[in-house]
Amino acid sequence: MTGGDGGRGPDRRGVLRAGAAAALALGAAGCTGGSTSRAAGPSPSATTPGTPTATPAPETPTPTVTPLPRPPLWQPGPGEIQPDVKRRAVELVAALGDWPPGGQGVEAARARVAALGLPPALADAAGPLAPAASEASLEVVVAQYGGILDDSASVLVVCRQWTRGPDGSVTEGGTTVDVRLGRAEPRWTVTDLRPGVAGPAAAAPSPAVARVLAEPRIELPPEAAADLRGGTVHDSVLEAMLRLAGPYTLSVSVVRTGHPLDVFGTTRPSDHPLGRAFDVWRIDGLAVVDPGTSRQLVESFMRDAAAAGSYNVGGPVAAPGGVGNRFFTDDTHHDHCHVGFDH
Repeated sequence: MTGGDGGRGPDRRGVLRAGAAAALALGAAGCTGGSTSRAAGPSPSATTPGTPTATPAPETPTPTVTPLPRPPLWQPGPGEIQPDVKRRAVELVAALGDWPPGGQGVEAARARVAALGLPPALADAAGPLAPAASEASLEVVVAQYGGILDDSASVLVVCRQWTRGPDGSVTEGGTTVDVRLGRAEPRWTVTDLRPGVAGPAAAAPSPAVARVLAEPRIELPPEAAADLRGGTVHDSVLEAMLRLAGPYTLSVSVVRTGHPLDVFGTTRPSDHPLGRAFDVWRIDGLAVVDPGTSRQLVESFMRDAAAAGSYNVGGPVAAPGGVGNRFFTDDTHHDHCHVGFDH
């Protein structure tokens, strides 16, 4: 207790001092004259020959539990179009994929979703965001648009996740979630949730896969790396990544899994699910969406992507001089560069 003296028990240090004083007094009495006699035989502390000495049991070490990383929740920065749309999507994904010890299970997830003012049934579609784990921590690497229209949007929430197993071990993984939203007041609401599920690793991926995975100038989130290991990404994509990693550092957001099947708002198939495109959200450590990032840098990257074989390069600027629709820009691509291939 740290309150007043009236509620405090005996002071531990005082008890120790009193015990020490008594022991000294007793020792002094034993050393005076012959008034005190001692019986013959061994002292109580002596060991009788032939008597085994008890060995104290070893203390059981307390297992060390590795704490899960707790990165801050992603927030939209400068230059975002409709920043609260992204914030809304990220809040939902964090509610589904991040929980304290004992917070697992669909009922607990429904309660966290309901606390956001969103339909609790969204928790039933969490899929890989809600593995059987007693504790989980989530990092949103980036939230980019899969599409943004007047009344509807797709936000691709790129995640890294840590989970704790029954034995206390920590597993790292992650997914990319296509969060669909509709305009509402006072805030946009979530209408659907589509977590990506990458396929298994291929028995013999192409040699270019290993080169991309080993290239430090190509940053891949968990789902994108799984796409490459699965062998479902065309070599045209892999070779372009390697070529662009010469002059640039690429932070890739999405390759195949987690992207809408069709170009948002249309019935035209996207190149992403076919394994023929990749998106870059950061170049040389600078976010494409940030107005402080040099437009010259972004335009140079887009031109080099076309030179690497892309027939369809999108971004926050339309590079001049392109043939046909090779370079394009719109609200969806103001926060990343799209690099697509036709083979």
